[in-house]
Amino acid sequence: MAHSITGSLDLSPVRCLIVDDNANMRKITATVLYALGIKDVREATGGEEAFAELKNFQADVVIVDWVMAPEDGIALTLRIRSRMDSPNPYLPIIMLTGHTEKERIEQARDAGVTEFLSKPVSVKGMVQRILNIIEKPRQFVAVRDYFGPDRRRHIDPMYTGPERRSMAEATVDSDA
Repeated sequence: MAHSITGSLDLSPVRCLIVDDNANMRKITATVLYALGIKDVREATGGEEAFAELKNFQADVVIVDWVMAPEDGIALTLRIRSRMDSPNPYLPIIMLTGHTEKERIEQARDAGVTEFLSKPVSVKGMVQRILNIIEKPRQFVAVRDYFGPDRRRHIDPMYTGPERRSMAEATVDSDA
């Protein structure tokens, strides 16, 4: 089944950490990942547990829920991206949430989330986000108070603002 969903790409070596305080949602997400052929899936019930797990588990992708207590998915993303003791500040993070308002998507992007996926989770949506991470990785940038994947999915040749990179420095993604 995974072969037809992912084309010829073998996802079995991919290691995932699911972070969600809802046991049913963790199980559903894990089932989707197993259907994609991913074999090494770990779970955490919140940000603190996830951060500790990442120190011992070299995840390739973290799938994190937004609404958790005491530390939500945005706070966990910021910890992973900015903490000096972060096991991997470059770790791809997929935000899986039912909160899909434009402001929320922008807040997740600005925290350093790599991909955004709305609930209910689907195999198609999950495979697309994982393939984006693998096949179209975004460069990481560090500017002022942000460190994370480049928030721009493409280069706008008409943009002339202060953060404008020269075309020679920019990586152009013709599929973006």
